[in-house]
Amino acid sequence: MQASLIDIQPFQADHLDAAVELSRQAGWPHRKEDWAMVLSISKGFVAVDDGRVVGTAMATLLGERCATVNMVIVDESMRGRGLGRKLMDAALDAADDRECRLVATADGLPLYEKLGFVAWGQVVQHQGIPKTPTKPENVAWAPNIDAAELATLDAEAFGADRTPLFAALAQRARFATVKSEGVIQGFAAMRTFGRGEVIGPVVAEDIEIAKDLIAFAMSERPGAFLRVDTTVKAGLGSWLAEQGLAHVGGGIAMRRSTTELPAEKRLKTFALTSQALG
Repeated sequence: MQASLIDIQPFQADHLDAAVELSRQAGWPHRKEDWAMVLSISKGFVAVDDGRVVGTAMATLLGERCATVNMVIVDESMRGRGLGRKLMDAALDAADDRECRLVATADGLPLYEKLGFVAWGQVVQHQGIPKTPTKPENVAWAPNIDAAELATLDAEAFGADRTPLFAALAQRARFATVKSEGVIQGFAAMRTFGRGEVIGPVVAEDIEIAKDLIAFAMSERPGAFLRVDTTVKAGLGSWLAEQGLAHVGGGIAMRRSTTELPAEKRLKTFALTSQALG
């Protein structure tokens, strides 16, 4: 069967179970709850062949200028038929004229390059059961979450407004912060994800504050399986490995835009929310 005969439909809640099976086939650890969170803030699409979901893709719109394209999977039995291109076209149409970002696997790289995406960084995934570090004294859990305030701080680092994402995280994550005279110098979210828990996003003024935030989260969850997705540029890789979080893979950060990347600002992103959401 040719991909042109396969129906591309809006991603609905009743497609989630099939999406989980596709992600398991791809070796991804995502639970149904993880898929549901992305879907709740995204425009999603499924490819359906005779009633069976054989592909997925989502576009997460971040304000008026940016979007991430994510959760792009094609069933192993359907690859090589142009289905990935059809799903990407649907996601890119949903993103309209926004700058689009994604994290590519080696398999997806050729398609993304054909669609005008350019590599601009490398994402590295670290995970495992870390050593229990000394708890930094300058970090504390935020007793109340102001999602709008954190989204504003995040926008400075990320370069786009992710208010819906932070509203979703406020319902699912705990946030740790570092403050000086009432001013937030950095924050980190921690939530259940995949095989255990993920620490991210981590946004901070400098790498030492970022390390303190991650060390605090680790100290709060002794013996837990933790994951951190960061970038080579962030400079945390060797330190994370020393803490017991092994480098187990990653991807290529890509973007499709004619705009310039945001200039260096007070706050920087040291760990991603996830590879799907940046």
